[in-house]
Amino acid sequence: MCAGGDEDAALAALVKRAIPDVMHLFSETRSTARYEYTAYPALPDVLHKPSKQEPDQIWEARPAYTNPAYSMRAAQKDVKVTALDVNAAYLSALKVWLPIGRLEHTTGMDGVGPKRSGVHLITPAPWTHPHLPDPLGDRDTPGALWITDATLRLLLRLSGPKWALTEAPTVHESWTSGATENFLDALRKLLVAARAEAIAAGDRLTLEYVKSMYSKFVSTMGESVHNREMVRPDWMHLIHSQAFALHCGRAYKAHQAGLDVVALKHTDELHVTGDWRQVFTEGRGVSEMKTKTGDGKASGEYLVGKVGG
Repeated sequence: MCAGGDEDAALAALVKRAIPDVMHLFSETRSTARYEYTAYPALPDVLHKPSKQEPDQIWEARPAYTNPAYSMRAAQKDVKVTALDVNAAYLSALKVWLPIGRLEHTTGMDGVGPKRSGVHLITPAPWTHPHLPDPLGDRDTPGALWITDATLRLLLRLSGPKWALTEAPTVHESWTSGATENFLDALRKLLVAARAEAIAAGDRLTLEYVKSMYSKFVSTMGESVHNREMVRPDWMHLIHSQAFALHCGRAYKAHQAGLDVVALKHTDELHVTGDWRQVFTEGRGVSEMKTKTGDGKASGEYLVGKVGG
């Protein structure tokens, strides 16, 4: 598979093909699908980026959490932490409730339902757990904000009887339509299988090519000059926020099992104390975790100390 023995050049050529190739795969999986979809729907203003300089109006709730009770600068560092890496986070997030029809405007809770999806303007309840990551991520500005249905589902789960970690948010208005969780599932399963085969064969080129396909599929499905085949910023925001919601879920699962969450970052980085293998399966599969490798101080296993009493 190498071009003239030059693996990097071969990889660059494959990565260049990733967007058209994944869009072709997507079209193939849609040929026998139940649901029609609109590649260029009319969208409300809140889903359009105001300008190149201004940020999106949808808050995706990216985690950027560090537990204030632990520090690498503590006088006595005697707590072992393991930095864990999530495999193929955006690939798992392709299983998410996506709106299929035209987005309709509603007020109050009228747009919220198990088989509806879109975006919602909410006022969240306060988060009062410094030892756990806020499900809304690293947010400084209080008050109302637009979130996706994936984030709202997480907030509603956390306010329910199983978790009881917060009050339910107040929903002011929504843009939603009927939805399905399986819209991208055929594509997801194809890519999961291709990824697993590449890992089993030790095929780095194919593994990086598959990664490029699913990551570029997500990143260019909004308003991107690199993919003219669809303009679905609503789907892009939903997949991003689903990846972040799944990531928060791992932190809450670890905490419930008795581990302390020391940090939760990006889509794929979870730092915990205790025996993480009792909670997560170790491996390179999409539902598994592995120890994070790298040159930084906070990779693999490292020591921290308790601070602030």
